[in-house]
Amino acid sequence: MKENLLDHLDAVNVFSTYKKEPKWMYDLRQAALKKVGTLNLRRIERVSYDHWPLFNIDDKYLTNNKKATAISSAVDVKKEGPVLIQQDDTVVFEQLPQELKDQGVIFTDIFTAMQKYPELVKEYYMTKSVLMDEEKITAAHAAFMNGGLFLYVPKNVVIEQPIEAIFHHNGDSATHFFKHVLIVAEENSEFSYLERFMTEGSRAKQVSGNIIVEVIAKNEAKVKFSGIDQLGENLSCYIKRRGYLLRNASIDWALGVMNEGDVIGDFDSELEGQGSHAEAKIVGISAGNQNQVIDTRVTNKAPHSIGHILQHGIIRDRASLTFNGIGHILKGAKESDAQQESRVLMLSDKARGDANPILLIDENEVTAGHAASVGRVDPTQMYYLMSRGLPKKEAERLVIRGFLSTVLTAVPVKEVEKELGRVIERKLDA
Repeated sequence: MKENLLDHLDAVNVFSTYKKEPKWMYDLRQAALKKVGTLNLRRIERVSYDHWPLFNIDDKYLTNNKKATAISSAVDVKKEGPVLIQQDDTVVFEQLPQELKDQGVIFTDIFTAMQKYPELVKEYYMTKSVLMDEEKITAAHAAFMNGGLFLYVPKNVVIEQPIEAIFHHNGDSATHFFKHVLIVAEENSEFSYLERFMTEGSRAKQVSGNIIVEVIAKNEAKVKFSGIDQLGENLSCYIKRRGYLLRNASIDWALGVMNEGDVIGDFDSELEGQGSHAEAKIVGISAGNQNQVIDTRVTNKAPHSIGHILQHGIIRDRASLTFNGIGHILKGAKESDAQQESRVLMLSDKARGDANPILLIDENEVTAGHAASVGRVDPTQMYYLMSRGLPKKEAERLVIRGFLSTVLTAVPVKEVEKELGRVIERKLDA
């Protein structure tokens, strides 16, 4: 394994050729490799992660030529709606109804999209929302990206059925897990998208993960974005999801951060257009010895924009969970609104929790506020439930469900709300 990422140049070139990437993507990888050594990691409040193994790249695993064949039981492939399942860099299952194809909808893996729609992908890939040279993480991602998808919904197209994507991480493989999701919602389009990142299998070797999700919502577009992250303990991962919202566009984020390893969730909404609106609803659970950091930011750049953050988390054992909530109203964003709430519930005296609210206000005539708390299960609630005959464990479970229900009931897709509830139960019982 090479410490200098630039030393992987030959292997990156081979991978790009193997995937039949267009020249612009080949050139982007070259430029990113030259940049990565000159850039710093992004500073995140209350966490130091420069020692995390986020850049373990091994040339012999850069190209995975083994074909995946298994279809996860986590998705019903008999569904009629759009579905894409990917394991490592291989598409296991892909389905897009003909009526959506006829309307111009594109839903395919990122490498096929680059071959069939190179100019369309080039227009948006790390050019508007997330830039290649922002920081060390983004440059490394651009150089070593090895999977992902492209979703394009044309102007005025409304999709009733949820669009589903599953990304499997093979926990028995030493291949790095660098995935890119690019979603473009054209003017006045509307749809719901659900993605899952999950690990199957495990091994002692630590593997690097780097996931970037770009959602570009143009004028009047409405996107309901749901994500459930269940990555394994051998994967140290940086997950960056960012929305780029134009005039009167909206994105409802509903995210379940349920990983087993050390993870940074970097979730941003850039309110570029007047009247744009982002709602971020996040549930996180940390257990064992893991460290999870959820850094959620909404930047109001235009007048009458609205950005709300709601985060609730549970910590067990010796784990740690940090919530950073950042609301930033820039100069010129008059009549904007920035609100946030972050609450952490600790189930162990050895757990470490932090809820850190930050408001940055550069304009007058705005509305902004925050609430934050870190604490244990309310003994009054426990006493009340146990006095009614409930065992301590069941009483604690009911208190936890009530604590998380504020976020869960706000999830925009009911199927996702139920699934997220099941994932939470498994995480708490582990």
